[in-house]
Amino acid sequence: MSEETIGELSSGHALVDEIAARIRARIMSGDIPIGAQLRQAELANDFGVSRTPVREALRQLQTGGLIDVVPNRGAVVRVPAPWEVREAYEVRAELEALAAARAVSRISQSDIQRLRVANQDMYDRSIAAGRPGAERATNSRPENDVFHDTITTVSANARLARAIEEINETFPRNVSAQLLVNDDRHREENYQEHLRIIDAIERGDAEAASAQMRAHVIGAGEQLAHWYERRSSTVFTA
Repeated sequence: MSEETIGELSSGHALVDEIAARIRARIMSGDIPIGAQLRQAELANDFGVSRTPVREALRQLQTGGLIDVVPNRGAVVRVPAPWEVREAYEVRAELEALAAARAVSRISQSDIQRLRVANQDMYDRSIAAGRPGAERATNSRPENDVFHDTITTVSANARLARAIEEINETFPRNVSAQLLVNDDRHREENYQEHLRIIDAIERGDAEAASAQMRAHVIGAGEQLAHWYERRSSTVFTA
């Protein structure tokens, strides 16, 4: 038994959890796209470990529903079913609607300004990324996270925040950014919906803030579900 393997065994579950987290991060960012094969040898080389902890990490991710084992292909990044997206976003819509309502009585003017800046930056960057010759980056994703995370943080309910984050980590995060870059109408609607949420919060209308956020998240879920519908039938044909 090599020293490397002994070291891996001594660290036990911690190493497996770390590798699983690193693979998950690559999938969530889009560095490893949906439908892509996850080759143990390549991942082991990337992380500087043997295949053993990589294999266990992939099993962990399979149990969590992020990857599938496909005949003749092995481990691949799972393509979520459209119905799964719709169900998750239905729940997320209610959670974020509650966060928006709670934020009304707790938000500061600096928080409001942060929301406006994040929304404008997201809009501007997604336009820039969609121009001919521009790198197809997903730079609008962090600004969208800032927008939603700010409202969740201001709502001051840690359990609510954890529940929202759990849903957000279910699907690769780069897809929503791609939709903003590639769909002018969706980008404009998203921008205007954010403005209506900000305006409702700023004027102290908890009912309107909740309703606007609920409609916004449901709409985003529909866009995402349609995206997966278009790709689920083709991603494994190669």
